[in-house]
Amino acid sequence: MQIKLLADGGAMAPGPALSQKLGPAGINMGQVIQKINEATKDFKGMKVPVEVDVNTSTKTFSIKVFSPPTSELLKKELGIEKGSGLQKKTKVANASIEQIISVAKIKSPNILARTLKSAVKNVVGTCVSLGILVESKHPNEVQLEIDGGKYDEEIKSESTQTPKEKKAELDKYFAKIKEEQEKILKAEQAAAEAEKAAAEAAAAAAGTPVSAAATPATPVAATKETKEVKKEAKPKEGK
Repeated sequence: MQIKLLADGGAMAPGPALSQKLGPAGINMGQVIQKINEATKDFKGMKVPVEVDVNTSTKTFSIKVFSPPTSELLKKELGIEKGSGLQKKTKVANASIEQIISVAKIKSPNILARTLKSAVKNVVGTCVSLGILVESKHPNEVQLEIDGGKYDEEIKSESTQTPKEKKAELDKYFAKIKEEQEKILKAEQAAAEAEKAAAEAAAAAAGTPVSAAATPATPVAATKETKEVKKEAKPKEGK
């Protein structure tokens, strides 16, 4: 009998889903959890795919651990809690090619990639959905650069350590991106508040209940000023 789980790395706790499967087989759930936590301790803070193979005849079991999802590995590598919910608008990190290679080396045995270079491209592709820049560029551009051989030296040498000067430059670039994103957000919030205030004022003048007027039926439209701020502050991802 095989039981597939998505465990919290190094911190799996007892639960009904596992006990319902192990109980009838006569397997000690505490021992299974202990083994899983020992096997996944290097992946603390991440969700880890685990497979428990139970021999119902001998009442024994074995644990097989798979590498965490690429998104989880990227978040741990970059020190972020979650990806962007608005990938085209908001970026959450700026990864170096060395950090991408580090994740690709962990993940390559479990993805359909015959070479490390292919695995690196796969990881870069995941950065798109998370809102992560790579080498201060949009991931799609970096994938083209990988095809063109720009990072062949780093990939061939399996380099996973980002030089300090390079890391500082990446952080400096991303700090500017964050500042621009915050300016846009504040401008949008100000526009929404102004729209709400105008609706309330109009409702008061017309004798309409404020609650009805203060809840627009459609999303608040950005003002001309906000649109101009967006245009000026939008990061040039490809450069």
